[in-house]
Amino acid sequence: MANSKELMLSNSVGSPEFIQDLLPAAKRTALLYNLSYLCLGGFPKLERLIRERALETQMLFGSSEAVLLKCVGTSDNLVTCLFPMLMKAIEKKKPVLAVKYLEKAKGWIQGIIEDVDDMVARYDQQNRSVASCTSDVFQEQKETEVKREKYSEEMKCLQEAVAKCDEDLKKNTESIKEIEQVMDGKDCELQNHIKKVLQNSRGMTILAVLVPFVGPLVKSIYDTATEPGDVAKTHSLQADLSRLSTEKISLQNKEWKIQIKQTDLQLQLASCKMELGVIPDPDQLKEVQKCLSQIQQILRQLKTFWEKVASLLDTLKERTFVDEDLVDDLEDMKEEFLESIITAKKYWKIFGCSCQRVQAIFMIQSKDAYKFLEINPSSLSPQERAKKSNSIMEELNKISPQCSSTAAITE
Repeated sequence: MANSKELMLSNSVGSPEFIQDLLPAAKRTALLYNLSYLCLGGFPKLERLIRERALETQMLFGSSEAVLLKCVGTSDNLVTCLFPMLMKAIEKKKPVLAVKYLEKAKGWIQGIIEDVDDMVARYDQQNRSVASCTSDVFQEQKETEVKREKYSEEMKCLQEAVAKCDEDLKKNTESIKEIEQVMDGKDCELQNHIKKVLQNSRGMTILAVLVPFVGPLVKSIYDTATEPGDVAKTHSLQADLSRLSTEKISLQNKEWKIQIKQTDLQLQLASCKMELGVIPDPDQLKEVQKCLSQIQQILRQLKTFWEKVASLLDTLKERTFVDEDLVDDLEDMKEEFLESIITAKKYWKIFGCSCQRVQAIFMIQSKDAYKFLEINPSSLSPQERAKKSNSIMEELNKISPQCSSTAAITE
């Protein structure tokens, strides 16, 4: 069967729900644009710049939705078309039919890879545009620099509080990075362990080709009653990863709370500056850049995921349905193949549903989330602006990083 090398992906995409990591960043982006619009929109040039960047991002999210919808469709095609045809080919001993459908599946996947690659480049360009907009805000600030001398003691206290949040965030980020490094090491150890077990289990090798997620392979080690030492080591590594994941989630929650507190302080500071006619700092635009970068990074992971799937399908084709010696042995592997395909369908359905949930969010974001651009921020009174800001903060508070947790290693 397939060579055991590089059969699995990193822990970041080791679960069929990894795509849901897109959700927090996608939901936050429009809300942060809205806050920027409220804080900076009273200055005509900045209102125009923010409007332009927001509309560009809205269109980008619309394209992202189309790519995710394609992922949903391809996952469904694998479940309803490819896998049933592979089962038929195995039962009827028709390797040519299997090769035909594997090639068709590769065509679907190659189209997704190209689309995602294009989206990564577009997010990079959009991030540069937002960065340019941020620079323009700082340039405009110079014209109101003199008024900074009138800063009140309250504003100085707010600035110090914001700086303290920055310091806390940096420390928390370093802690998360340290845990992620340890997790990467443990994940690598787990994957190497699984590869070793694969060499002694034909059924697991077949499963690894059909399901590009770690969870089913770990479960298979338990279910197939392999060597006690293998089971014990798997359990130990899985427990370590679970513990580290819990620590990471705790730090992510702490980070989220600090970010919310910081955003609230920044809004208070912005309100004080606007009362003096001073242009506030583009804090929310900087956060928009972070969201776009997060989405871009996850799309890179999505591209890598589909590239791996294409590679696995090639392996399946060449080592099972094209190699004459292995075709002759197909009858002996029939039971393992059919069981693995049934398992594969289950996990690909989960992945398809995850893509569909994220696609629905991007659809909402690309249509309804930017209606705030229809309002002229200059027409709002301080009270109305404060009311809208409070409403947005309530929405930000509802977004939890845990809606995208992909720490589970098994189902």
